[in-house]
Amino acid sequence: MKKLLLLASMLFITSTVSAQAWNGKGDQKVQIGLNGWGYGTGITGTYDYGLGKIVSIGAGANVYFDGYKDDNKDNNFFVFGRLGFHLQEPLGLPEKWDIYPGVNLGVLGKDFGIGAHLGVRYFFNNNVGIYGEFGNNGSLGVSFNF
Repeated sequence: MKKLLLLASMLFITSTVSAQAWNGKGDQKVQIGLNGWGYGTGITGTYDYGLGKIVSIGAGANVYFDGYKDDNKDNNFFVFGRLGFHLQEPLGLPEKWDIYPGVNLGVLGKDFGIGAHLGVRYFFNNNVGIYGEFGNNGSLGVSFNF
């Protein structure tokens, strides 16, 4: 019974914490996820830094395990810079949500790589949320706020 009460208390406390999906200038997000489409299937990690209320820049890397470009093992790694436009404030979204279109430019093995996505984040509390990026280089995973 004590464990159930403790669990219920923890859920109540975390649900009442105010979560902010996008803070604007100086905001920092780290995302870790799975790629299911785009240049291949694998894992991804990204970092975003807020330049202002709407714009962020960042970097990322994808490691592909299967289905990479031309089935050439030289193309199983994508390192890129990213640019995002966060629409939470312009669209009047609740503070736990952020919608952001963006582009990725980088090196795919020995080739040039480009990706575009429409992303969405939802934060459960001030530190942890989930995200999905949908486009020609997208992923699903966990987002962390710093």
